[in-house]
Amino acid sequence: MERRNAWLSYTAEDLEKLEATASLYRDFLDNGKTERECVSRIIEEAEARGYRLLDSVTAPLKPGDKVYTVGMKKIIALFQIGTEPLEKGMNILCAHIDSPRLDIKQNPLYEDTDLAYLDTHYYGGVKKYQWVALPLAVHGVVAKKDGSLVQVKIGEDENDPVLYITDLLIHLSAKQLEKPAAKVIEGENLDILIGSRPLKDLPDEKKKEAVKENILTLLKDAYGIEEDDFLSAELEVVPAGKARDCGLDRSMIAAYGQDDRVCAYTSLLAMLDVEAPKRTSCCLLVDKEEIGSVGATGMQSRFFENSTAELLEACGCANGLSLRKALKNSRMLSSDVSAGYDPAYADCFEKKNSAYLGRGIVLNKFTGARGKSGSNDANAEYVAFVRRVFDEKNIAFQTAELGKVDVGGGGTIAYIAALYEMQVIDSGVAVLSMHAPWEVTSKADVYEARKAYEAFLLAD
Repeated sequence: MERRNAWLSYTAEDLEKLEATASLYRDFLDNGKTERECVSRIIEEAEARGYRLLDSVTAPLKPGDKVYTVGMKKIIALFQIGTEPLEKGMNILCAHIDSPRLDIKQNPLYEDTDLAYLDTHYYGGVKKYQWVALPLAVHGVVAKKDGSLVQVKIGEDENDPVLYITDLLIHLSAKQLEKPAAKVIEGENLDILIGSRPLKDLPDEKKKEAVKENILTLLKDAYGIEEDDFLSAELEVVPAGKARDCGLDRSMIAAYGQDDRVCAYTSLLAMLDVEAPKRTSCCLLVDKEEIGSVGATGMQSRFFENSTAELLEACGCANGLSLRKALKNSRMLSSDVSAGYDPAYADCFEKKNSAYLGRGIVLNKFTGARGKSGSNDANAEYVAFVRRVFDEKNIAFQTAELGKVDVGGGGTIAYIAALYEMQVIDSGVAVLSMHAPWEVTSKADVYEARKAYEAFLLAD
């Protein structure tokens, strides 16, 4: 059952809409390289389309009302009230806005042989060797003891300096190249080179760290940051540079963080486009998926459950049983990316059950590893429902697994949502070089995802 390439069906009007979606998406990627930045941008776009903070609403909610809730500036849920009672369930799009990266440690700054560094701890599943010898940027916040929050972004403006992780020159790397790929670059060697210029006229006790002292002076002057302020900072190191069209035909997008911001932003666009749904619509964008959906801003937290309880109360239906019914009767697309088939590594894929760039949004009935470990396995009836929704709207879609059965695997948030007994299936965009500093997607798949998510939100 080979699926047709979506590009072959597009009209001139389709191509215009496709490029408009791609442009919006690239801009989101450029301005949302951390979870906090994503949430800030999402709030800005949502409020421009009539969404209000749920806590600020006083009158009972009615059909058509649009509200949102935020947790710790890193997780957000948007709701549009439908004409049906909330107890009958919601149509939910859920994606994650965190991506693999390097986090700066709490005691990071040091000097060694006239070079200053920041020590890092990688976040999520990364091939460590991919992160060396690249221009890097730092994004994040520094929380000071006086309660103020300092925003930091260095390396994105063309006039900014970039940061860098060194690699061993090929001429001296014979022993290094004998190591397995997982150990060619060790995690403790992913230290960020940030300076080499010493500060003059220091007292004797500080002259041995004159480069470090110069960096601290620069940080003090630019941001008012002391060295101790690193203790309460959240600083993320990411690839520097903007999302770019990829390919001579401009059919693809190359950028950092497309897992899973490609699904998050297309879900948001669909949510903002929907008007007057029958079932209450929800777009839930979460943090911490790359490290197991843990913590107060991950899917395993009570954020979504509590937000739904608050929504029910605002609709005049506040009791525990109503909450359970609303969650149980809901339907969700767990919108996460799939591994795109790569002919250069064909031996890792099973061709009949792979996701291909340009063939539309991907349905994964199950994920997990080997014997479906850690997987949500969607019911056949629900798969048929989603197929019908997509076919009725002429949306290009395909089905896939994550590589050959015994080669590896991966998980999503789907199994967590399924704990509420709601119907859930994974549905996202195929990606090449997933988890690399730069990933590649097809513009056609981005466009089809946006259409698919809107169709799902409006489904009865």
